[in-house]
Amino acid sequence: MRLNRFLAAAGVGSRRHCDELIAAGRVTINGKVCTDFSAQPTPRDHVKVDGKLAHAEPPLTIMLHKPAGFVSTRKDAHARDTIFDLLPKKFSGLFNVGRLDAQTEGVILLTNDGDLAQRLTHPSYKIDKEYEVTLNRPWDPALAPRLAEGIFLDGKRARIQQVHSRGPKRLRVVLRQGINRQIRRMFHEIDYEVKRLVRIRIGNLWLSDLPPGHWRPLTKREVESLQQGAAVSKPPNKARNETRRL
Repeated sequence: MRLNRFLAAAGVGSRRHCDELIAAGRVTINGKVCTDFSAQPTPRDHVKVDGKLAHAEPPLTIMLHKPAGFVSTRKDAHARDTIFDLLPKKFSGLFNVGRLDAQTEGVILLTNDGDLAQRLTHPSYKIDKEYEVTLNRPWDPALAPRLAEGIFLDGKRARIQQVHSRGPKRLRVVLRQGINRQIRRMFHEIDYEVKRLVRIRIGNLWLSDLPPGHWRPLTKREVESLQQGAAVSKPPNKARNETRRL
């Protein structure tokens, strides 16, 4: 196993990020700096990043139903509850794939697979993310084209790919971007307030009946489906640019 793949399997990050660490001389093997990208550590070698030992763990990805009120980070400067407070300590080596803001509920993935995380979060890989949106007043379908055409947020054109009405104040929307608080901000721009927001799908992976605050590991087939979905969704030639109660 090449060094960057070993580091990715240890949860250090994507292979590209691991390549950057190697090039910067921040990786050592048996006490010696290694900048050789073709190096292949053995199980008896001691591989460290910035002096911290890296263990290549078997790949693991879990799905958590994030409740409202939890932040998508490991530690919070304001002492708020985090998604890691919902998980057993044995998952301390996982990292979350993207984020949901504190009041948004639903599917969030945690993994030690850096390559999978890269595929699901990099802008070049356009993965569908579906949300249930509850608004403060009845929806006007005539505004849907404006959301599809785009609204500028942080200097970027934010778009909603699909809007489906599910009731007077309830919608389902599909995103392929990851701009901070995108849905809430876009609806605010057209004079609506989002009262509740739940992510119900990432790619082919559905929240289904997983209760809030619960998690389950993804099956091998589900992980492969996510990987294949990312590969299919990626534009050509842009590769660079079981349930547990807690």
